[in-house]
Amino acid sequence: MKRLLVICSVFFSVNALSASWQITYPRHLENSSKIDEYPIQVLALALEQTGVKYQLNPSENILSKGKALVRLQDNREINIVWGMTNPQREKDLLPIRIPIFKGLIGWRLLLIRQDMAGRFKYIQELEHLVKLAPLQGRDWPDTKVLQSNSFDVVTERSQSALMKMLGNAQGDFYPRSIIEIWDELDKSQSKIPIRIQPTLGIRYPAAIYFFVNKNSVPLASLIENGLEKAIKNGKFDALFIENYKPYIDKAQLEKRTFYTLKNTFLPEKTPLDRKELWFDGKIDAAIKP
Repeated sequence: MKRLLVICSVFFSVNALSASWQITYPRHLENSSKIDEYPIQVLALALEQTGVKYQLNPSENILSKGKALVRLQDNREINIVWGMTNPQREKDLLPIRIPIFKGLIGWRLLLIRQDMAGRFKYIQELEHLVKLAPLQGRDWPDTKVLQSNSFDVVTERSQSALMKMLGNAQGDFYPRSIIEIWDELDKSQSKIPIRIQPTLGIRYPAAIYFFVNKNSVPLASLIENGLEKAIKNGKFDALFIENYKPYIDKAQLEKRTFYTLKNTFLPEKTPLDRKELWFDGKIDAAIKP
């Protein structure tokens, strides 16, 4: 992506301040959660850092993740999406390789049935947890990560179906990220008591990026420029903390044992060496604007 900055430097020096950018993202369901709202805030922050004129608009139609990716690849209806990266997605689309959730999507707590609480007290190493069956979406990238780490994963298509399966003892636990789990538990309609297991978690490197069409190099460079400026001046971290510190505090990470899994599905260019881009388990009290 740094190559984009060089390619487009002349373009931005002449046109950036006078351009008016119309950016359309996928419209989500009306009951969407913070995980859908936060990327729009990050995108707005990035664009504000560049000084360009812009408008952010949802698509006319509600688009599922899969449909949005197809629309973007065909350069129809939308010109940006955000989602988990993988080699195929980076081949089909142009990634902006800055993890907008700072990798927090890979920090997973465990939803369990209340009657399973006692069994989890005896888990003292990853090998013990692997003997239990996690639930996960059939086509989710996380499913492959769990399977490659020796878990026998039980799959279904929708979140509501997975919660129902957990309640019906068709799986032993349902790992969800810190940025998702609280809202999903609140929305659960399971008749069986479900809780968040209080002492364990799993984690693996995972990145949600902004993606644009392969031909939208100027747009990708514009957003990357803005994100880098926001990272440098602290506004990116400030927005992250504003949105997710309450969730991180509630998770009580210091009281949990996190088992680290390998993610062999990360693309080679994932910027794991840039420590400032990733949540490390701690929230700094002071953020300089």
